Amino acid sequence: MRPLTAVSGGRSQLRGRRLSGDFLLPLTIWRFLDGNRAHEKQSAALLSGLRSCLGEAKVDCHDIPCSEAGFSLFGGVPAVLDTLPKPDFVVGAGHRSHWPVLRARRHFGGRSVVIMKPSLPLHWFDFAIIPEHDRPQPLANVILTQGALTEPLPALDPDPCRGLLLFGGPSKHFHWDVQAVTTATEQLLRQPLQWVVSDSRRTPEGTLTQLADSGAELWDWHRCPPGWLAEQMARAGRIWVTGDSISMVFEALQSRAQVGIIPLPSRKPANKVRGAVQRLVDQGLVWDRIGSFSRDNWQPREPFNQQVSCARALLHRCGIPLPNQEPA
Repeated sequence: MRPLTAVSGGRSQLRGRRLSGDFLLPLTIWRFLDGNRAHEKQSAALLSGLRSCLGEAKVDCHDIPCSEAGFSLFGGVPAVLDTLPKPDFVVGAGHRSHWPVLRARRHFGGRSVVIMKPSLPLHWFDFAIIPEHDRPQPLANVILTQGALTEPLPALDPDPCRGLLLFGGPSKHFHWDVQAVTTATEQLLRQPLQWVVSDSRRTPEGTLTQLADSGAELWDWHRCPPGWLAEQMARAGRIWVTGDSISMVFEALQSRAQVGIIPLPSRKPANKVRGAVQRLVDQGLVWDRIGSFSRDNWQPREPFNQQVSCARALLHRCGIPLPNQEPA
């Protein structure tokens, strides 16, 4: 791989501090965006982890929408990419980003990093960051995660008397048990907390309206402004999520709140999402039983920060030392 040359404004070249035989700081990242917010949040989380490891100014990221890059399987290279500094990592999450990542890596160098299990062969990518519950092949280029990568939450003090309840809905992995969800909700809302309750696109219609007289603050997902959920998670002392919403569980684990799961019946005996949630329960990271509330037994958790450990693993495998380490 070429030595990295950092570029300011896409043109003027500035030499950086050498990390190893192949890299200089700052690292240049090309991040291909497929238009799916959930996918883009995962690649943003990886970037956040890299910046946590190396320093904010040591990672130079260029976001490239797949729809604007003009890549096709047999087409030419988009001219706009020639104006960018050469990448050290070419990152993508989601099927639509796979070919752009591979073609950019072929024409411009760098190392390709795909997030989530790709639809293309794993060995086509330099690195694949994949949740362990997807059971990828144990190849040397695979970096396992425990669920989805999520970004850090705002740095706010959690309130032990503030609760957040989040509803998912029917999914390909779980049935929506109305009676179980209703019973759990009633138990939770009886606890002496200031409750905020919100639903999602999959939540059955009428779920929130049934709670109109509960005294909780109700938020339909249509009305939630950008950043609302992250702020609510950061401020909450306790967060409960229905068991179908695995990505929401891992977002909640970025908070300092105690996190609970409302179990739902599995559609199949073998359920990888249920297995991932059960591992969190077994690790003591989340609860699956509703207990009585006491301010005396509340303790803030450390955020999960999986994006940092994942970024550290990627840097280590590339021979890039952290700032307090010497190059090998």
